[in-house]
Amino acid sequence: MHEVCGPAAPAFAAIACAQHTRGQFLWVRESWQGEALNPAGLAPFVDPARILLAHAGRQAESLAVAEEALRHGALAMVVIEITRPLDLREGRRLQLAAGAGDTVGLCIIPEGMGSNAARTRWRAAPVFDSERQDSTLMRWEIIKNKAGTLGTWHVRFDPKTRSETHRETNRLHVVSPAGNGPGSEGMPG
Repeated sequence: MHEVCGPAAPAFAAIACAQHTRGQFLWVRESWQGEALNPAGLAPFVDPARILLAHAGRQAESLAVAEEALRHGALAMVVIEITRPLDLREGRRLQLAAGAGDTVGLCIIPEGMGSNAARTRWRAAPVFDSERQDSTLMRWEIIKNKAGTLGTWHVRFDPKTRSETHRETNRLHVVSPAGNGPGSEGMPG
């Protein structure tokens, strides 16, 4: 189980899904949320036909759906939108279910919220790119990592490499601005 927060968190999740070339994804959210996820809006990143949407009445139900999906192992990835902090028990149950089903889980969390059980926590934000109108440039920062170091990267998803017959060609380009790469002053690495 991993976590992501920030204004570009849904794009981060879609790109994470796109890195899996086979299988379907389950995206779980609470039905009371005002905005709706439109799978067609994720088309630049991943085929909308591969996304299954589940709406639950409250977070406890969302967690139960995500846990069962993770444990079953039939999906490539499970994304769950979290609206309140997870306690250690809830986070650990998701982590164990992901391990049992050998399935990647990603929680989209509000800023400043997170579970101690998560393996990694990312912050994703869009970056303005004056050179491209259709910019997918983002700043990804790993702010928690149980198995490694922390760091910050500028990344761009290249949808032009995606085709209907070669979905495995999705590309994620790491594009750190000059002087801001790993090892630069003030940057981890």
